[in-house]
Amino acid sequence: MPKPLDGVIVLETASFVSGPYVGQLLADLGADVIKIENLKGGDPFRGVDGYASDFQSYNPGKRSVALDITTAAGADVMRKLIAKADVLVHNFRPGVMERLDFGWDKVSALNDRLIYCTLTGFGHDGPYQHRPSYDSVAGALSGFLSQYVSADDTQIKGPAVADAITGLYACYGVLGALVERGRTGRGCRIDSTMVESMIAFLRQPYASFFASGNTPSPLERPSFSSCFALTCSDGKLLAIHISSPQKFWEGLVSVIPGCKLCTDPRCDSRPKRIANFVALTEELSKPFRLKTRAEWMTLLDTADVPFAPVNDFAEVMADPQIRHLGTFARYEHPVRGTVDVIRPPLLLDGCRPVEGKAPPMLGEHTDEVLMAAGFGQDEVAALRAKKVVA
Repeated sequence: MPKPLDGVIVLETASFVSGPYVGQLLADLGADVIKIENLKGGDPFRGVDGYASDFQSYNPGKRSVALDITTAAGADVMRKLIAKADVLVHNFRPGVMERLDFGWDKVSALNDRLIYCTLTGFGHDGPYQHRPSYDSVAGALSGFLSQYVSADDTQIKGPAVADAITGLYACYGVLGALVERGRTGRGCRIDSTMVESMIAFLRQPYASFFASGNTPSPLERPSFSSCFALTCSDGKLLAIHISSPQKFWEGLVSVIPGCKLCTDPRCDSRPKRIANFVALTEELSKPFRLKTRAEWMTLLDTADVPFAPVNDFAEVMADPQIRHLGTFARYEHPVRGTVDVIRPPLLLDGCRPVEGKAPPMLGEHTDEVLMAAGFGQDEVAALRAKKVVA
């Protein structure tokens, strides 16, 4: 089956999460993603051994070229690669690519079909343009962290969200630009910022703010949706999400022995359950401590209540539905051995868009990429001797 992005060449001069995630998503759709890395260790996510799990997470299926684009010879190589590319992705701070002579004006003159995608913290102009930004910085400025932390609980938890969301929005911009180029024959520049990506991601909380003038509390969405994480007798957690249908509430109370919540004046209607969410959570926690999670899951499944175990990652991989879906794959790298990865979370005509490859070693594909771009073996050897490539 043809891959959606067969024949699309992507140059990725990006590191950490947001930019590499764009490349990862495009590779998942069949693009040939060439990761341009510096000679001194490459993407910092590679870590000390050059193949850390952080790096593996966002780089399966790519080809790596180790190239010093700060040298005249390296810049010439980069320009030849740009001339043949369809997309260039970078997440340098504003001004860096311009100083290297790879800003939009220069590269679009080399290749007017090129789609040039930049990811920054705050944009290329404005009062914050030169500030460094990481995941929590964008999360804080956008208001996202206000939905998860408070003065009473300031501990930041969980994985990088702003980085990944920015990559998702940037990728959808690239895909739209590829469609537009199919009509016009010309490329374009795409600018994606972490702070705006996170604001866009918070559509529902901002809609609440527009309507009321008040920033939603971290409990507003869970209370409105009747979401609970309850501890069972075996210490395991179970998540329940009632939402608005009355039948799910009735199903929940029907499986709780001797339950009086259906007649409790604090929760005999949905508006009251929203208003008394904290008290309702405390009341539900009592009976759920009397049975194991497996017992509750059987009862809730029979009553057609939306629920799921709060799985750790090992439990996720062992879950029968996840195994049925084939969510995870295991690839073999000729040097690094077995690598476990997450497969693209979509099917096209019933098939995954690609069956990928393990993440690359630093410079693993330098020779093959450069020779495909027109360099001879002697030229590549000469560049290596000059420490322009590795």
